[in-house]
Amino acid sequence: MTEFSFSCTDVRADAYAAGPTLVFRLRITATGGTRVHAMALRCQIRVEPARRGYDDHEAAALADLFGERSRWGSSLNPVQFAQASVMVPGFTGEIETDLVVPCTYDTDIAASRYFRALSDGDVPLLLLFSGTAFTGAGGFHVEPVPWDKEVSHRMPVKVWREMIDQHFPGCGWIRLPGDAMDALLAYRSRRALPSWEATVESLLEAAGERTR
Repeated sequence: MTEFSFSCTDVRADAYAAGPTLVFRLRITATGGTRVHAMALRCQIRVEPARRGYDDHEAAALADLFGERSRWGSSLNPVQFAQASVMVPGFTGEIETDLVVPCTYDTDIAASRYFRALSDGDVPLLLLFSGTAFTGAGGFHVEPVPWDKEVSHRMPVKVWREMIDQHFPGCGWIRLPGDAMDALLAYRSRRALPSWEATVESLLEAAGERTR
């Protein structure tokens, strides 16, 4: 069996993608100079929130995910971020390849709320690999990529913010059920409000919650 090892050397925002997209640069090594004809690689990415510290502002923003700071000893659990796959071309010994990960700014998604709550620093990620490798110098063998292959990587928060700002500059995004959307549209129409921002501001003002 071929022994495979993985590392993540970089992560960047894809400036040309149609939607928010991160690109992870992976380095894959096959022991003994084994010829790998191709590899169908799968990757699950998790956020490991217990592996960094948080200031008071971040802790308050994370309360809806993890509760009060006093509970974090038991509530600061991993958060599922993404699953992605890539077909790695043939190589011998070592190769670098890009893993493209489409993202969402939907704040109903726990990972998006987590990223938004962070002011600065790094996001502690865990990349877990699996898949199938097609190997053999003089023949053709099918080998699994073991489930225990994983690597940690610290993604700068500024990379996430750069990606989001490319597509939603200065904005947030929420998802609403159809009936709530219809009610908001009717409210906006009755008051001839010029935008959704004005609609929300009007509702906040009526509730005494307006912040500016």
